[in-house]
Amino acid sequence: MTLGDAAAAEPLVHIHGFRMDFGDKTVIRDLSFDVTAGETFGFLGSNGSGKTTTLRALLGIYQPTAGTLHIGGKTFEPKDGARLGYLPEERGLYKKEAVLDVMVYFGRLKGLGKAAARSWSLAFLERVDLADKATLRLDKLSSGQQQKVQLGVTIMNNPELLILDEPTKGFDPVNRRLLMDIIEDQQRAGSTVIMVTHQMEEVERLCDRVILLKDGVSRAYGTVADVQDQFGGTVYRVRHGGRIPASALYDVVSDAGGLADLSPREGADEATVLRSLVDAGISVSSFMTVRTSLDEIFIKVYGEEHAPKGA
Repeated sequence: MTLGDAAAAEPLVHIHGFRMDFGDKTVIRDLSFDVTAGETFGFLGSNGSGKTTTLRALLGIYQPTAGTLHIGGKTFEPKDGARLGYLPEERGLYKKEAVLDVMVYFGRLKGLGKAAARSWSLAFLERVDLADKATLRLDKLSSGQQQKVQLGVTIMNNPELLILDEPTKGFDPVNRRLLMDIIEDQQRAGSTVIMVTHQMEEVERLCDRVILLKDGVSRAYGTVADVQDQFGGTVYRVRHGGRIPASALYDVVSDAGGLADLSPREGADEATVLRSLVDAGISVSSFMTVRTSLDEIFIKVYGEEHAPKGA
């Protein structure tokens, strides 16, 4: 039975009532969420919020204090690993061996024949601009280059479930976009993806649904739009001349440099708010509806000190 067989009747990943204690310290409290087969799920939180602990318990590395953690309808066992790809936050490769040899070795472990593993690895190295590094020892590569190799090892068996813990950490914008393209390829090939990241651009581009974890407790869970609605919904972004007046139709979220964000009150719509501004003598050069960004939501939940860093 593959991981996907059980997923037709229930979520591919099911976590319910999960609690994790280390000694007298509780790090996860009553956590519940599902991941549906074929979706990309964003697992978000500041450092120390419990994300990696949850993944390790899901994969049987930790034994949960309480709760249910299932993949494909049952507790994960090592023999189920052939259809799973896991990229941990701490990378693990044989750094004294040649790049291609390491990739072929892991390909064999994942059930590929030697020729197939070699062919796939060479094609992947070409795609990530490492073809000329195939015969070098891994420890001769930069950390970012090693990270690309690790990702290749993770996806080379075309896994049904792909778990990525900070897959683009430390990457520059060009390589981050390349890695996102590769993840999108896995989505199109049918992989279910769980992705831990602090890059909100990646979440908005790739994820169907998300959960925000803080201090071991879920603070938000649902589609990206659901979470945006929970933490402010939409605002009207107005480029203007003059001073935005107070109004019963909206709250002024911000207004600086001729650019204002207005949060509509109940019953107000775009046309009504725009007409009120024009009637008040405000010169409006642009008016658009935008959702509260995930960056802003992240700051609301976790505070400025944990804000995602830009590219």
